[in-house]
Amino acid sequence: MVQAISTSSWNLLFSKSHRSISPVSRLNLQYHGSHIQTFVRRVSTGVQCKAVELPLAETTETEVQNKKEKIKSQFAIENLTTWLLKQEQAGSIDAELTVVLSSISLACKQIAALLQRSSIINLTGAQGTINIQGEDQKKLDVISNELFCSCLRSSGRTGIIASEEEDVPVAVEETFSGNYIVVFDPIDGSANIDTALTTGSIFGIYGPDRQCLIDLDDTSTLDQAREKCIVNVCQPGSNLLAAGYCLYSSSVVFTISLGKGVYAFTLNPSYGEFVLTHENIKIPETGKIYSFNEGNYDLFDEKLKKYLDHLRQPGPDGKPYSGRYIGCLVGEIHRMLLRGGIYGNPDNKKAKSGNLRLLYECAPMSFLIEQAGGIATDGVQRILDIKPDQVHQRTPIFIGSPAEVQKLQKFLA
Repeated sequence: MVQAISTSSWNLLFSKSHRSISPVSRLNLQYHGSHIQTFVRRVSTGVQCKAVELPLAETTETEVQNKKEKIKSQFAIENLTTWLLKQEQAGSIDAELTVVLSSISLACKQIAALLQRSSIINLTGAQGTINIQGEDQKKLDVISNELFCSCLRSSGRTGIIASEEEDVPVAVEETFSGNYIVVFDPIDGSANIDTALTTGSIFGIYGPDRQCLIDLDDTSTLDQAREKCIVNVCQPGSNLLAAGYCLYSSSVVFTISLGKGVYAFTLNPSYGEFVLTHENIKIPETGKIYSFNEGNYDLFDEKLKKYLDHLRQPGPDGKPYSGRYIGCLVGEIHRMLLRGGIYGNPDNKKAKSGNLRLLYECAPMSFLIEQAGGIATDGVQRILDIKPDQVHQRTPIFIGSPAEVQKLQKFLA
């Protein structure tokens, strides 16, 4: 507690002590005493200190908005579920499609967990079976296909499922059936599994031309029912309602488009959620990376060879294009979306229609690339305009930055 002391008291204090101190000390006490008296007088008279008011600088609305965005970006975390619900509220998708996309993301999380432990739990190597493409199936090919089918079936919103690993499209039983058609490649680049390299999953979602259900009590035979399913599935990529992929690499990245831009979500393993990390991705206009399997160079068309020779020549900066080939379409497209460039899987003397499937590889990826501002073509026409005649139909594809694909088209013309 501070107690007020009168001036007379101070004088008394100093007068009694003057006899016992030196002249120099007496002068110091007198000096400090006078200042203390002045302080006491100021307190008693109510003297106040007041901060100097400086004029505030004018702040524009843009600066205020930028500050708000900066604060928001530091703390706001938007996960995939929240983002999908916002799209539903905005009318971009309906509640059923939200459920389908959520079930796909769940399948991707499970596949990512299996891939991380594949060597430990003996999931590497071949299954010992061959799929409809004539390719040896890996153990994770089969398991991942079952995971996708199970998640889509249990969602109750899927009518038809078409997979690279299935001979024909699968119609979901009426008890569990919905209206959407989902096409997918459960593990793209499965040859990379045993060496722990990049792999991925690809999916596309269509609305049905008419609902396709297998009713065993109906007079139609199973073959007729399957035929109806195939007719519903074989739609051009321009009919896609949504498409995306999940990249399994140093990060697990779920990338999606609903026809209004491309968005990427990275899995946070600490709490198992896909978090928005890349908003409204735009592919660079040009790029200095090309990706072709040049092991097939001697089997390529002469025009394509001239194009590849051109890329290997030093440019104005004295550097040629950089050649990158991952052996996984998901990895190629993901890098291209962020860095630009061109990817090609052309036809050749031994593969007249190329190596990639139109329905569940090329069409979904072309949808994503076009939404990001890129171009996808088979060398003659737009990939999304091709209507498949068969579920497992293959097609050549050239896809990437608009300026790079246009340059290629000049060589192929």
